[in-house]
Amino acid sequence: MTDTNANTKGFTLTDNSSNQSWDLPVLEGTAGPSVIDVRKLYAQTDCFTYDPGFTSTGSCESKITYIDGEEGILMHRGYSIEELAEKSDFMEVCYLLLHGELPNVAEKKTFENSITYHTMLHEQMMNFFRGFRRDSHPMAIMVGVVGAMSAFYHDSTDISDPHQRMVASHRLIAKMPTIAANAYKYSVGQPFVYPRNNLNYAENFLMMTFSVPAEDYVVNPVLARAMDRIFILHADHEQNASTSTVRIAGSSGANPFACIAAGIASLWGPAHGGANEAVLKMLQEIGHKDRIPEFIQRAKDKDDPFRLMGFGHRVYKNYDPRAAVMRTSCHEVLAELGVEDPLLELAMELEKVALSDPYFAEKKLFPNVDFYSGIILKAMNFPTSMFTVLFALARTVGWVAQWKEMIEDPNQKISRPRQLYTGNTGRKYPNLSDRS
Repeated sequence: MTDTNANTKGFTLTDNSSNQSWDLPVLEGTAGPSVIDVRKLYAQTDCFTYDPGFTSTGSCESKITYIDGEEGILMHRGYSIEELAEKSDFMEVCYLLLHGELPNVAEKKTFENSITYHTMLHEQMMNFFRGFRRDSHPMAIMVGVVGAMSAFYHDSTDISDPHQRMVASHRLIAKMPTIAANAYKYSVGQPFVYPRNNLNYAENFLMMTFSVPAEDYVVNPVLARAMDRIFILHADHEQNASTSTVRIAGSSGANPFACIAAGIASLWGPAHGGANEAVLKMLQEIGHKDRIPEFIQRAKDKDDPFRLMGFGHRVYKNYDPRAAVMRTSCHEVLAELGVEDPLLELAMELEKVALSDPYFAEKKLFPNVDFYSGIILKAMNFPTSMFTVLFALARTVGWVAQWKEMIEDPNQKISRPRQLYTGNTGRKYPNLSDRS
């Protein structure tokens, strides 16, 4: 194939060697680039497309989340992430992602009650936690426990039943904070704390994570609001690796609990969910504010492997729209706690230096959401092993919404990517005695 031509009616593909051409339709979305429909490409041309990582391939049609990386735009169901983080709360965002519209007063109350009264885990699942080693990574526990939910909640695994799909969705959103808190408690040898129905989503999670039976725990409203914002800012992010994993697993008809467990496993990869943890490791490497100029120069050196973690983004070529909101929360949390931590002071100084350096502005290497979230979580005394767990907790609603949309899409087929085969062909089987 040697020549391509795009026009207003479609996309014409021409093979000059055989003097053949094929017209492929071009599909238009409500926003973003047009899409060349290649579903009939193989049948017409006897060729596949080749796209490692599927970075130039639209795998589905979706109405949930839109990203424009060039302009720094992130929208859920048409609402900007900045406005949602400022005016909404996580439960409203969950409802929006699941149902397509913001809830009215009655709908919000009903939804919040459903989530609140699903937060407890089946009591036998407590034994499941105790089967792990004490030094197990909380993400390993999350993968196992969430996958095991299908063994405890048989009445919500029939994906052909809309009611069961919704019950499973609510259970996953509601129980994920309890599972996450239990994973933390088990790792530090403290007793599990049961959820309380008089607390909201973020408050309940903080209480289950940090309270102990020996004393009363009062939720700090500044920390609870910061936690709620973190959940909002991580709720969904279009067709990333973990979301695509959930959709691929779901395309086979797997139950929702297995699909979300697959998403958690994908998120666990350091290239996906571990960026905020990498920020703290970088700060530890820098060590002191006096060494910031040295590391800034190293970051500018193309021959130096050192990179400033938490700056820039694979998708956003402009400022990460979530970062501005997270920056505000970050400074609010640090001011509220009055934390005197050299690492956090170092982070604030690094932010100041990098934002004032023309090199980073020209390269559009602005602090991203991971830079600030790592600082916030450390200030709130979360161990780094819990950072990706919190990401998974927040992203559950996005995974569930994407899974639900996929199940209800009449055009959905089981995922079956093709390959460019470059191995041996037509080899003769040699006898064992003849092999050198």
